[in-house]
Amino acid sequence: MQNRFNSISPMDFKYYGGDKELFNKLNPYLSENATIKYRLRVEAALARVLARKKVCTKGIADEIERACKKITAEEVFAEEERIRHDLRALVNCIRNRVSVKAKPYVHLTATSFDIRDTAEALRFKEFANDVLIPELVELEKILIKIALKEKDTLQIGRTHGQHAEPITFGFTIAGYVSRLGQRIHKIDWTSSHLKGKFSGAVGAYNASGLFFQNPEEFEKEVLKELGLEPSQSSTQIVEPEAMTDFIHSIISTFGILADLSDDLRHLQRTEIAEISEYFGEKQVGSSTMPHKRNPISFENVKSLWKAFMPRIITVYSDQISEHQRDLTNSASSRFIPEMLAALAVASKRLSKTMEKLHVDKAAMKRNFDLSREAIVAEPLYILLAHHGHPNAHEHVKEMTLKSQQEKIPFSKLINEDESLKPYLKKFTKQQLEIIKNPEKYTGMAAKKAEKIAVFWKKELGC
Repeated sequence: MQNRFNSISPMDFKYYGGDKELFNKLNPYLSENATIKYRLRVEAALARVLARKKVCTKGIADEIERACKKITAEEVFAEEERIRHDLRALVNCIRNRVSVKAKPYVHLTATSFDIRDTAEALRFKEFANDVLIPELVELEKILIKIALKEKDTLQIGRTHGQHAEPITFGFTIAGYVSRLGQRIHKIDWTSSHLKGKFSGAVGAYNASGLFFQNPEEFEKEVLKELGLEPSQSSTQIVEPEAMTDFIHSIISTFGILADLSDDLRHLQRTEIAEISEYFGEKQVGSSTMPHKRNPISFENVKSLWKAFMPRIITVYSDQISEHQRDLTNSASSRFIPEMLAALAVASKRLSKTMEKLHVDKAAMKRNFDLSREAIVAEPLYILLAHHGHPNAHEHVKEMTLKSQQEKIPFSKLINEDESLKPYLKKFTKQQLEIIKNPEKYTGMAAKKAEKIAVFWKKELGC
């Protein structure tokens, strides 16, 4: 923490380096220390199963496990500098801490990626379960609260940036409640289906077949120690699709956060001003314009998404590995922890922002009133058509053009149009009420907002 300003990645010194609570959540899973810790956990699990299978004694397995708990990233990297191989450096560090009798059983039957791929699956699964999903559920909880609170708050809907039909602000937020809830489920599923392997250098169980009649059972037993299952087929590496699916769930979730942020950023425009972020008493919006209050948190989340979304292309590229394995994913796959950290950072920032979001109902009503007359066009045309008008859409369109060009209220044109009176007489009382009071033309917006919010509140236990 003290040396974060010596870091190169902005993730380290800007986005979580100064947040001790968040740093302490991410570090045990995503740091280089964590990389070593998880690899050591896999080596220890291997030793335990070797002992259970009578390949070595329990005492030797215990000795290896104790050694694994003492090794630091510093000593592994020092050894790697000497021999230029990361996994063998780890193995050497374990061997240096055990007796001569135990040395032969360290890493026995394993290849580097039995350890590496299994460790990556384990730490990303645990990170998703212990940190990321709880962060996203916390954001979901806040969105649900807003959706329920604002389910009846009138807002003009917008398509193509133009005023469309009336909705409610709760309905707007409920759409994101639904999308985020589904992605939380997807992250949960894909992370729990990350796979490990113990099938050796080319995936054919050559080494473990020297000791066991059923090497696949041995593989399952080692992975069961870690709460994982084996890839159905593997080469030197695990089938990449499980990790690809997991990262896709991460990036697609990030896209939802970016979309929400972009929508709410636009709603803060001066000429719209329907919502506003909390702005601290000492906060500065501009270095030269003292009056500025920028939507910085929403912009920050979208900007983070722009930085990390394209990396999914690299993940797809890592599906390609020549024959039983090449090294073209050795560098690219090391950046996956940054993607996970970025989503956690964005989720936490959005939670803080949404919790203090100010909803200006008066501004929403003011904006609605700008199109109050025009939005009657849709229900009018549909009801006219229903009651037998032969050319309802074209007729109403011409009326709207006249209203706009001649600055005549649309309601006045409706009342003065003699050709419409025979049809208007057929309208029910409720239908006429909507034509006179378009505020009531919100469809199922309020009910849908409540339905979605209640469903996900129950589904996620929040």
